[in-house]
Amino acid sequence: MKKYFFLILLVFVLCSHDMFLKLDSYFLEADSDAVIQLYNGTFDASENVIDRDRMIDASIVANGQRTAIQEKQWTEKDSTTFLNFKTGASGTYVAGVSTKARNIEMQPEAFNNYLEHDGVIDMLASRKENGELESDAIEKYSKHVKTIFQVGDRLTDDWNTNLGYPIEFIPLCNPYSKHTGDSLTFKLLKNNEPLANQLVIVDYKAAPGGHTHSENNNQHSHDNGETHSHDNETSEEHTHDDGTTHSHENEKSDNHSHDQEAAEHTHEDGTRHSHDAESKSEATADHTHDSGTQMRTNDNGELTIKLEEDGIWFLRTIHMVESEEDGLTHESNWATVTFEVTHDHADAHSHDEDHDHDEDGLPIWIFIAGSIVLIGGLFFYFSRKK
Repeated sequence: MKKYFFLILLVFVLCSHDMFLKLDSYFLEADSDAVIQLYNGTFDASENVIDRDRMIDASIVANGQRTAIQEKQWTEKDSTTFLNFKTGASGTYVAGVSTKARNIEMQPEAFNNYLEHDGVIDMLASRKENGELESDAIEKYSKHVKTIFQVGDRLTDDWNTNLGYPIEFIPLCNPYSKHTGDSLTFKLLKNNEPLANQLVIVDYKAAPGGHTHSENNNQHSHDNGETHSHDNETSEEHTHDDGTTHSHENEKSDNHSHDQEAAEHTHEDGTRHSHDAESKSEATADHTHDSGTQMRTNDNGELTIKLEEDGIWFLRTIHMVESEEDGLTHESNWATVTFEVTHDHADAHSHDEDHDHDEDGLPIWIFIAGSIVLIGGLFFYFSRKK
């Protein structure tokens, strides 16, 4: 009982290890130093760094060219991995990272909680239906992430690049041609084929620091490109039932087994909720909770999201199947994509040219009418004196 309680406590206290590529601002200057952060944990906090030998692919696509990221461009600080690079000509850029698969063993309670709280509810339903809720699991998983950002003002077609990852989000139009209040459609591919009826979680966060547009300035770059620490990030070390501790700081081991390892796969808010009434309608939002809006792709593997607010938007999904590979029970592929949305600067109006306010002075028509009356009065006055 004590072991079960400790396991559930870890599931609720710790967080899933989603992976995201993030920028402080997704609007950068051309020909400038820049930094992309690789988070492994939640969208808000990275819990450990990623070794370069785990990366099958790390590349940037810009102006029709795909460039491999060199190992020397990566640095680490605390629990976050940083990609340091220099932007080139203006355009819409894409960066991506794909990792090698790893195996993880989980006891039934841990695996079931992971499935429930990370949105892998189809597999959870299958386990219920087949009487497998008391079965252990050995899962092979890998992560495939990308980010889309804008350099300068010129929009280019690189946003639709297919990086060839096992699972991948691709927008159907340039995200930076869209603004707050617009809709944006993504296609989800699995092995380059549309993935239908897949659960996707959509969410957004306010851009760090925020910004104003009082002067219609739409450049938001951080020219210094400096790395920084996140003081509230969760420590990588944790304790096992036997009282021992260890760290996954570099995620070097390819195979490992821990009863508590399901903590790597729980929602960041740790809340419990039921998906029994999960709708399977095409590309419709099922419900909203603290971890975002859950949606399903349609028969074409597409889903359309409403960009309701300014901020950094992200989509994430975990596609899991039962595995026939020796020594495994399941295989999963994780995917995320990030981009930023702002309001349409063309909608902003000028207080100098477009219209007059009472506090700026009397409307011009009053001056014109008054002038006519004054001139007419003076003409009448002097005519009488003659």
